[in-house]
Amino acid sequence: MQILVTGARGQLGKLLVERLSQAHTVTGIDIQELDLTNRSETQHFITDLQPELVIHCAALTNVDYCAEHPDEALTVNGYGTQHVALGCQALGAALVHISTNEVFDGTNTGVYLEYDRTQAAGNAYAYSKWVAEQMVRDLVPHHMIVRFSWLFAHGGKNFIHAILNRAASGQPLRVVTNEVAVPTYANDVATALEKLIETRHYGIYHLVNEGRASRWAFARHILDLAGYQDTPIEKISVAEYPRPSRPPEYSVLRNFAAARLGIQLPAWQDAVAAFLDQEGLLVK
Repeated sequence: MQILVTGARGQLGKLLVERLSQAHTVTGIDIQELDLTNRSETQHFITDLQPELVIHCAALTNVDYCAEHPDEALTVNGYGTQHVALGCQALGAALVHISTNEVFDGTNTGVYLEYDRTQAAGNAYAYSKWVAEQMVRDLVPHHMIVRFSWLFAHGGKNFIHAILNRAASGQPLRVVTNEVAVPTYANDVATALEKLIETRHYGIYHLVNEGRASRWAFARHILDLAGYQDTPIEKISVAEYPRPSRPPEYSVLRNFAAARLGIQLPAWQDAVAAFLDQEGLLVK
């Protein structure tokens, strides 16, 4: 199958290009190589390549940058996705759109399922990704919208590296207790997504590791596995950690639809251990 992956230099996109190239003809491009905000350029690129499937990972994902540049966030994440979707529509190609837990507003007290009502979390990044989902649903009949949260991957900046770097340098750690979601390992998402694509069961999917955690519990588990059991972490609230973008306080996703297809992801604690082990940071 001919597959196009946008955002091919990102945490997930790079991994998908490597994995899918073993069985398919894969072209990977990034925002620096294709201006997704240019409708004509994007549509012509897609129609010239003629992929059967487009996996759209490209996005502005720095939520604080998006908060400070909301128009750019909407242009790239929202209308850039529209341009990709129009290219798929013209070809009759399928589209896998990578989305986020932040399309939920965080007011739920239980887990969020795939078809629960979305309402952007009140920040520019969330709104831009919510708009992108509407574009995909309206324009491409054969689509998958895939949501996850708190992604960590090898070879990129992530929460795990940030926590360990501060611990190693002896800097104080202050982490919020009232932001709750699911830490998710990019390797597990890629494995699940490979299986999902083969099913051709289109729709909305959540692909997160099992369980839930606060940011504080996530950080505590990282430090304990990496040999920093005695390193303290001060507990603070989201309100005590001022930043341009405020995340949803509670956005725990459940993989209900994927599980019905037999696709399972391991517990987030095991995923963190696997990540650290591969990085040579797990203390056994």
